[in-house]
Amino acid sequence: MSILITRHGQTDWNAEHKVQGKADINLNETGKKQAEETREKLLSENIDLIICSPLNRAKQTANIINHGRNIQIIYDDRISERDFGEFEGKHTEDFDYNGFWSYKRNIKYERAENIRDFFNRIYSFLDDIKKTYPGKNILLVAHGGVSIPVNCYFNGIPQDDNLLSLVLKNCDYTEYEF
Repeated sequence: MSILITRHGQTDWNAEHKVQGKADINLNETGKKQAEETREKLLSENIDLIICSPLNRAKQTANIINHGRNIQIIYDDRISERDFGEFEGKHTEDFDYNGFWSYKRNIKYERAENIRDFFNRIYSFLDDIKKTYPGKNILLVAHGGVSIPVNCYFNGIPQDDNLLSLVLKNCDYTEYEF
């Protein structure tokens, strides 16, 4: 069983270095082109099912990638982006962005989703799809933040706690084997 994960295409907020968690931002023209390029790269991949975040930027990316293939798409809230709470829409330079992504520091926030709660959500999702879809090749269309715990699920949490080094760029993808 293999899991491919791709991050959605670029949005205006990505280009402006603003964090977007639950904000439902659409792809910009660059993001649409990135999704088309990823579609072309994934044409040779045997994909049985697409599981997608319900946020528009991911849905748009999944639909572009799936164009002409007619693969079933299931939307799952568990792979929506981390809730940035009070930091939503802020520039990454305007708060302790590295601290926000520190698994070791495990900072609790007023409204933003705690990192360990976020990891647990993604790990639980991966455990579930492993049981539910044995032998299937699944494409996850999700978010940069989601790509971090997915990587850690398969490879462990880095000793240096540099989780941001694991973030997929817009429309990049990687493959993991269960």
